[in-house]
Amino acid sequence: MKKWYEKSGPQADVVISTRVRLARNLPDIPFPARMTQQQRRQMEETVRQAVQHSQAVLEKPLHFEPMDTLSQLAAISLVERHLASPEFITQRPGRALFLSEDESVSVMVGEEDHVRIQVMQEGMELTQAYRRASALDDALNTSLHFAFDSRLGYLTQCPTNLGTGLRASLMLHLPALQEGGVLGRIAGDLSKLGLTLRGTYGEGSQAVGALYQLSNQVSLGLKEEEALANLQSIAMQIMEQERAARAELAQRLEQQDRIFRSLGILRSACVLSSEEFMKRISAVRMGVSTGLIPDISYDTIHTLIVQTQPATMMQNGRIPPAQRDALRAKLVKEALGCAAK
Repeated sequence: MKKWYEKSGPQADVVISTRVRLARNLPDIPFPARMTQQQRRQMEETVRQAVQHSQAVLEKPLHFEPMDTLSQLAAISLVERHLASPEFITQRPGRALFLSEDESVSVMVGEEDHVRIQVMQEGMELTQAYRRASALDDALNTSLHFAFDSRLGYLTQCPTNLGTGLRASLMLHLPALQEGGVLGRIAGDLSKLGLTLRGTYGEGSQAVGALYQLSNQVSLGLKEEEALANLQSIAMQIMEQERAARAELAQRLEQQDRIFRSLGILRSACVLSSEEFMKRISAVRMGVSTGLIPDISYDTIHTLIVQTQPATMMQNGRIPPAQRDALRAKLVKEALGCAAK
């Protein structure tokens, strides 16, 4: 079965993926920041039973993974694959992850909130991702009875998540707008509209390979459908700006040279660091989107971006940095040498 990140979806030239996350908490027990270790273990078991009872109505079965059974590399790989937050893997005892085989559906237990339901999809699929997350939410709520207030909505540890508890985000590839130096201004304008533009791995992270997360900030006083519609509308405007900027850049000889040099290096290098790979693959992806490179698919690029991350490459055992960079170069050459659109 293909993972969600091994495919491309609607608006794939700019939108890598869609994520919808719902924050939920159980009633009558403290929020995670105030929980004892025993309470964490009890909560983990309660949620595990709820998920098991919900399997019949789930689109995809969820595998149970106690976080304290994972190696450090396996935990970091979850962050690289956008399945867990960096904070979630720092204190693993009493935390757990439920994950579908294709990694599109997951449930984090014991992060900032008791339960965080997440759906990932390729391309721009906000409505479909929300429907899938909502169906899982309804199924779990049958037995967990999530904490809800008629005035405040779903109760969460952080006040910014009160209301719907919804965080929806799109992973956007914005190399042309980044090159034009306008993303700072755009980010400032977005904050006035209840949206935020963050780095590749969310809050506090830098953009790697010109990959940015665009997400909603407001969850109180706004219906889920309104928040999703607002995010999609603003995203479409940013996408049009990016496409126009790409078309202009693609006409410049120096940009064409940078794109084709990047492709040449990726197809011939014997050693590739993660940083250089992300820089080069970003240029190649722009070349694909502008028609300069016709023989490489977005599927191939997206798969490489995930599979060549450091911890993900080392899940079967640690590899010295030099060997890891050589293996990355080998994987990239094999993929780009025979990739078909």
